[in-house]
Amino acid sequence: MAKFTTIADFTRKLRMPDRSPNNTLMTPMQAKTDILSGLTVALALVPEAVAFAFVAGVEPLVGLYAAFIVGFITAVFGGRPGMISGATGALAVVMVALVANHGVQYLFATVILMGLLQVMAGVFRLGKFMRLVPHPVMLGFVNGLAIVIFLAQMEHFKIIDDSGHHVWMTGATLFITLGLVALTMLLIWITPKITRAIPAPLVAIGLVATMVILFDIPVPRVDDLASVKGGLPTFSIPIVPLNLDTFFIIFPYALILAAIGLIESLLTLNLVGDITGKKGGASQECLAQGGANIVTGFFGGMGGCAMIGQSMINVNSGGRTRLAGISASIFLLVFILFASGIIDLIPLAALVGVMFMVVIGTFAWQSIKLMGRIPMSDILVIIVVTAVTVYSDLATAVIVGVIISALVYAWNAASQIQVHARLSETEKGAIVYELSGPLFFGSTTRFQELFEPENDPDTVIIDFNGSRVVDHSALQAIDAIAAKYELAGKKLMLRHLSRDCHALLAKAGQLIVDMDDDPSYRIATDYGILAGKIGGH
Repeated sequence: MAKFTTIADFTRKLRMPDRSPNNTLMTPMQAKTDILSGLTVALALVPEAVAFAFVAGVEPLVGLYAAFIVGFITAVFGGRPGMISGATGALAVVMVALVANHGVQYLFATVILMGLLQVMAGVFRLGKFMRLVPHPVMLGFVNGLAIVIFLAQMEHFKIIDDSGHHVWMTGATLFITLGLVALTMLLIWITPKITRAIPAPLVAIGLVATMVILFDIPVPRVDDLASVKGGLPTFSIPIVPLNLDTFFIIFPYALILAAIGLIESLLTLNLVGDITGKKGGASQECLAQGGANIVTGFFGGMGGCAMIGQSMINVNSGGRTRLAGISASIFLLVFILFASGIIDLIPLAALVGVMFMVVIGTFAWQSIKLMGRIPMSDILVIIVVTAVTVYSDLATAVIVGVIISALVYAWNAASQIQVHARLSETEKGAIVYELSGPLFFGSTTRFQELFEPENDPDTVIIDFNGSRVVDHSALQAIDAIAAKYELAGKKLMLRHLSRDCHALLAKAGQLIVDMDDDPSYRIATDYGILAGKIGGH
């Protein structure tokens, strides 16, 4: 079986070509596709927004208004055409305690502050740090979210019994619901083989809903969750005391929500970009998400961020331009204002079937094929990020994944530091230690263990031509070795150190031998602060 050194090597072999149209200009055909895709997304948004509102402990309209406002603003100003934003479960679970302890008005104030923090992240271009997220973390992210989306659909297999409790479906109701879910999935799979003029999920929802309504099939419908009927959102300043106590209550929640929202949005941005072949836009997305949440807070919405499930529905349905996201949000508002009676009749099974197909399309099945073909550390990262995403939250999962990846990299890099000893050709009786590998905080201990000043000859040369001094810890390690040789009464000479090292090394500074071919790299540290610290060594 072939071995691959990185996940990217393997996934390049597996990646299927993008069969979607490369031309994303606003042609009449693309406009029609985007509008129909937007309608499909809007239908899928309704139960999601209502369910997440219930999770957060607020009224359904609070979730629907967030889906409309956040979806519209990010569609117009966001960093990636084709992305869909709205109320999400990742944010809702954080809001529960705030709403329960302080009320919905504090939630609106928190959402506004959350938006301000996200705008600041955009202004300071913090979105660029998403480049540091390794590919295994991305695979774990999509796998975890696919599982979360799947588990969220399980709630739609519950009904309210005579005592008002939610219980699992049984008997005929369960089998009919499962049959409708399977029929929806089958229609989504078959439709593209017949026609691509209409998005497959829209065809499936329409046919299944028509069948259920005509034959009055007794299965749960959207109105069993809650009615989506409402009016236009109105401007209102959150009714909370404007003092430091309020700030200290809402700031921790706002910070967590801002971080989760941006991480999920930027990872979704990268995922959609991989499918559509687009790059960049991270800072623009931060600004759009922040602005959308500020407006949402003033109009009675629960806030939101990018939704990977709905984004996948959109791009897989052919939505490529901003019109798709704009259409989705406008259709959602139309449902709230005028068409709630029709939307209420749609069977939840049809929408669950759509989301199950999203789960199948979202899960990175190639990550299973990677097992045994890539380093165990990458496999560990995929599994850990997936598990933490499911059992905790996305932000924690990504942070844990990045930390594990960084530690693995540091460990591997530290093990590369090696030394080769030979007799000097220019200094009689001297020994030359040719160093290779990066010298940084992770390899300094091994670096110092490589030398035994008491057993070396009177003259020792350490040649850094095959190495690179990376940070402050490396400089201190060189100084420490110089001190040991000085204490042993041995002469130490250092060759091929960069000019920065010449200036920053204190104890070993006088031992450096100037060479015409000295490297010129810069050390990743603050020179002024570092020089002061080493000078007092």
